[in-house]
Amino acid sequence: MAGETYLQTELPIDPSSLTRWRQRIGEEGVELLLAVTIEAARAAGLIKRSSLEKVIVDTTVMPKAIAHPTDSRLLERGRQHMVKFAQDNGLSLRQNYNREAPRLATQVGRYAHAKQYKRMRAAIKTLRTRVGRVQRDVQRQLAQLPEQVQIKGADLLNRVGRILTQKTKDKNKLYALHAPEVECISKGKARNPYEFGVKVTVATTLKEGLVVGMRSMPGNPYDGHTLDETIEQVNILADQRPRTVMVDKGYKGAEVAGVQILRSGQRRGVTRTMKAMIKRRSAIEPTIGHMKSDGRLDRNPLKGALGDALHAVLCGAGHNIRLLMSLLRLFAAHLRSAVLAWLKQIRVDQSHQAALNPA
Repeated sequence: MAGETYLQTELPIDPSSLTRWRQRIGEEGVELLLAVTIEAARAAGLIKRSSLEKVIVDTTVMPKAIAHPTDSRLLERGRQHMVKFAQDNGLSLRQNYNREAPRLATQVGRYAHAKQYKRMRAAIKTLRTRVGRVQRDVQRQLAQLPEQVQIKGADLLNRVGRILTQKTKDKNKLYALHAPEVECISKGKARNPYEFGVKVTVATTLKEGLVVGMRSMPGNPYDGHTLDETIEQVNILADQRPRTVMVDKGYKGAEVAGVQILRSGQRRGVTRTMKAMIKRRSAIEPTIGHMKSDGRLDRNPLKGALGDALHAVLCGAGHNIRLLMSLLRLFAAHLRSAVLAWLKQIRVDQSHQAALNPA
């Protein structure tokens, strides 16, 4: 299947090579890749030129590859990172709490499961005190390290300080020590009320479901404020500006010059054709679902805000490639059936010829 003659025990390429390749091409490079898939779909007949005049736009959450954030987990991870930093750089800590802190973090979860919230809060308070002691111990000795190491240590201490001081109702909280760009986004789902990642805007054609625009939107902006950027991206990638855009009720109040906006639930001035297009808007939902289940949109492993931007566009390009592959498989199936029918007809003609001309 892989094209090798013998079983290979090593990976075909080192993962770091792909990392460097993504960093070299950047966001412009992956957008070019998405534009190439759109052009390939147009050349293969998957979409027409007129298909790009009507698009569906929606937003979703691209979760980051992080553990579910809890106070006890974040505090314990911060303590572990500071202890490792001290050991790597020869700092002598008064206490590292390698025995007590993990036990406290485990106990917090047990108290929460048993609904013993007073004991749980007391354990979290004790754990926060222990982590604060380690932070201040590292802070006191930071000046004796080289400058580059001091910058790295100051960044770590700053993130741990945010974890120590943040409250339940605070804005811009830190949800992962290694990924400060992660945001908490609520999309109103009963099964999953909060998701931790970044908002992504998706634009697809009305009939074919081809992705013609995809971009990460850091900062969790209002959906209506992202519509102008999405249409501009579609214009750049597909080389054609959409005339009609179908959106849901979350885009209420959004207006773009020269573009007709049709929203779900719209009643006034809606013709039969417009009603059919509004009803078709929900076709983008299974497209997003396929990208999450088949295209890895449900868990982004790439680092930083740049990783969010690259992964979102690559998921859109991957979805288009899967559509092209399904079209190619369908063409191969039709070609195979046509060849088999032709061969069958040849055999029938030969049998008739043999019956008419017996030996």
